[in-house]
Amino acid sequence: MGRELTPHQMIERSIVKKYRKEIWNPFIKAVKQYELIQSGDRIAVCISGGKDSMLMAKLLQELQRHSEVPFELIFLVMDPGYNEINRQKIESNAALLHIPITVFETNIFEIANNSEESPCYLCARMRRGHLYNKAKLLGCNKIALGHHFNDVIETTVMGMFYGSQLQAMLPKLHSKNFEGMELIRPMYCIGEESILSWKRYNDLEFIQCACRFTENCTMCDNGGGGSKREEVKILLRRLKRDNPNIEKSIFNSIHSVSLDTMVGYKAKGVYHSFLDSYESKKQ
Repeated sequence: MGRELTPHQMIERSIVKKYRKEIWNPFIKAVKQYELIQSGDRIAVCISGGKDSMLMAKLLQELQRHSEVPFELIFLVMDPGYNEINRQKIESNAALLHIPITVFETNIFEIANNSEESPCYLCARMRRGHLYNKAKLLGCNKIALGHHFNDVIETTVMGMFYGSQLQAMLPKLHSKNFEGMELIRPMYCIGEESILSWKRYNDLEFIQCACRFTENCTMCDNGGGGSKREEVKILLRRLKRDNPNIEKSIFNSIHSVSLDTMVGYKAKGVYHSFLDSYESKKQ
């Protein structure tokens, strides 16, 4: 008989065995297709305490063990002002999953919740800045965030419906404010339903947003309702009943944009109109 696996080993095994098709393979596809990791990288894996970032940490940990490409990982947890319960939940989950976290504290929640600016927007912007700054101080050249396949789709639809623009979420991008730093999204091709299924299969419980506006639903799978993103989630679920491939179609569309059919587009912040080259294209 084989030796009995520990809880964290069983969780790791579920990623590469039971959820190989739904989680591991799409993860490897994103890493390779978008060239997310290079030899010598020192990556700050940004852990918020939610299901997405915790799974991302395990995926990168597993990849590091078996990859022929040498790279380093630092599992970075920024505490923006969590209450004691949420802070303990993150630490206990990290211990359960054998993720050696590095924690640093900020007062982001306090600032965002007392600002006249949109607290969610300000919180997200400040989080990103603090993560970049801390990662750079620790000698990292990249930060990894846990955005997944559905985040990509929802962001695209939200941009069309509420932002009057066709704008996607890139799998990686260079930081404009922190020279030499890059952001990568290793879970770009992994669907949220697969993440939720993995969480439930392993009987895991993670925090949600945990800010003072949403503390009543910090253990929810999908967060509170009422947001534009939640409206888009509901809309896509409805459309999926008639067209099961609609999410994949949206995802594929951002990989094959036909600029020749666009009335206008922006490149490096400069607006371009189809009229700029219209006359030169006469047959």
